[in-house]
Amino acid sequence: MVCNRCNRKLKTLKSIEAGYGPTCKRKQEEADAEFLRIQITMDEELAYQEKVKR
Repeated sequence: MVCNRCNRKLKTLKSIEAGYGPTCKRKQEEADAEFLRIQITMDEELAYQEKVKR
């Protein structure tokens, strides 16, 4: 098995189960958290559209 992020060979069972090595797992979790942080909901978009509507 290889890491889903960097394609290096995974060495431990824990890493193989996770699909990431320890460093890439941390980086991926940070990237996922940032992605979720910047997402908006449909309700937020509709409220914004209504606000800027002329």
